Amino acid sequence: MLEFMNLPGFFGTRAPLFMDIVSLIVAFLPLLMLVVIGLAKKEKYHMHALFQGILYVFSVLVITFFEIGVRFVGGFKSFMEGSGVGHDYAFIVLIFHIMVSVMTLIIWTTTLVMSRKQLQLGKHKRAGWLTFAGVTATMLTGMWVYFLLFVY
Repeated sequence: MLEFMNLPGFFGTRAPLFMDIVSLIVAFLPLLMLVVIGLAKKEKYHMHALFQGILYVFSVLVITFFEIGVRFVGGFKSFMEGSGVGHDYAFIVLIFHIMVSVMTLIIWTTTLVMSRKQLQLGKHKRAGWLTFAGVTATMLTGMWVYFLLFVY
C-alpha cells in the first residue's frame, strides 16, 4: 500500500518521492507563515489565528507523512547508502536538524496554546517571530540534510 513512497522523486536526485513532496512543502512553509503574519499586521486577527492553526495542523500531518515514509524505506541507514558524504558528518547534521525541528514544534505549539489562553501581544509577537525563525531554520537544515543524503 505504501510502495508509492519509494518511487523516484521529481527533483532528479536519489531521493524517494515522499521526500521530494515533503521537501517542497517545507520549502514553502516560511513563505506561507509570512503571509499569515501579514494578516495580523493588517489587524485581521481572526483570519491570522485560523490560518496559523491550519498551517500548524497541516505541518503536523506532513511530519507524520514524513516519519511514515522514512520508516517505510529504511531510514537514515538506507539513505546513506547512496551518499558520498561521510556517515558521521551526515549524522551530526541530521541530529542538529532534528533538534531545531523539535524545538520549533514545541515553540509553535506553545505559542498557539498560549494565544488561546491569554493574549499578551508583546509576548505573542516575539513567540510568533521565534516560531517563524524556527520554521525557517528547520527548512534550511532540512535542505542541508537533503543535499547530504541525496545530492552529494
